[in-house]
Amino acid sequence: MSCCWLLTAPFSEIHRALLPPCCFAARWLSSCKVSRGLLHCYKLLCLPEDESSSPEEVKEAYLRLAKELHPDSGSARADAGKFSQVEEACRTVLAHLAERRRREEEGRRKRRAATGEEEEEEDEKQRRQAPQHRQYLSFEGVGMGTPSQRERQYRQFRVDRAMDQVLDYRRRSLEHQSSEDALTASEVRRTKNIKITQAIERLVEDLIQESMVKGDFSNLSGKGKPLSKFSHSNPYVDPMTHNLNRILIENGYQPQWIVAHKEIRETIAQLRADLLVFRVKLGEPLTPSKQKQWLLNCEAFRADLARLNKRVDGFNLIVPLLSQQMVHFSAERELKRALQAYQELREEQRNSEEKAGTGETGDPKGGLFTWVQNLFK
Repeated sequence: MSCCWLLTAPFSEIHRALLPPCCFAARWLSSCKVSRGLLHCYKLLCLPEDESSSPEEVKEAYLRLAKELHPDSGSARADAGKFSQVEEACRTVLAHLAERRRREEEGRRKRRAATGEEEEEEDEKQRRQAPQHRQYLSFEGVGMGTPSQRERQYRQFRVDRAMDQVLDYRRRSLEHQSSEDALTASEVRRTKNIKITQAIERLVEDLIQESMVKGDFSNLSGKGKPLSKFSHSNPYVDPMTHNLNRILIENGYQPQWIVAHKEIRETIAQLRADLLVFRVKLGEPLTPSKQKQWLLNCEAFRADLARLNKRVDGFNLIVPLLSQQMVHFSAERELKRALQAYQELREEQRNSEEKAGTGETGDPKGGLFTWVQNLFK
């Protein structure tokens, strides 16, 4: 080996030439041994050999094989030696993946650090070149130089921005149109039906307006009168509810609270009439026996009125309107009312007898009619 070659050759070639051949063979065998060991581990775990598996997939493969090869699993493939090999292979692969992840993190951190330094340098340059005067706060910070120059630059900036907005609007319009063209057949058919319906409605409306102009609706029967369809119905009630109510009414149905209210009114009217008739029947004057009969009848009236008040309580529980609720009937008030009605009846009878005795008539037609009735008696 000449000295000139030693002086001119690169250091790597000189190092390779001076080392014995056995060193290169040992290094190549060691690298192959590690690579073959990893491949063997991947094969033991039944994983792809391209080293693309994640730590989660490695753990799942280990658990699956452990269930089959563990001596305590009771499986037909249970083997302690293979289980040990699988466990060692899992540890090796996980360590290899962790080392690879660490190297990737270091490389990413270095790249981020380099990028951060570049960004800091750019920020520093911009900070040095940024204008600090208040006049540069106008025109949205656009432009450099004098105010007139910055105004012209700002106008050009606005023109460019408007053009960009127009192009963006056209692009979105084309995208919307393309999305409308991509409708399914059913949606297109439904859209056509809607358009046809709207066209028919417009046509009908035009014909109605034309007829109104010609005066075709001037001499219609029932003009200025309410529609018979809504003459007996509430306009705030939907047609279905109105028809159901009409059917129930035509078949004699009445709500329970209306029936109860009617029965209470009829009962109190009957009790008042019976009380008045009984008092008229007793006549004047009231002897002790008649007074006793009147008191007994009053007690019976009070009992009937107490039962009626219980029905009033039941009615108040079912009536839907608060304004329709009823108060209890007072026995003393009803008795006083019956006696007052009896006195008024006595006064009318006395006045009629006096007029009949004197021959005075308040109404000549009434007197003539009475005379004719007496004549035919």
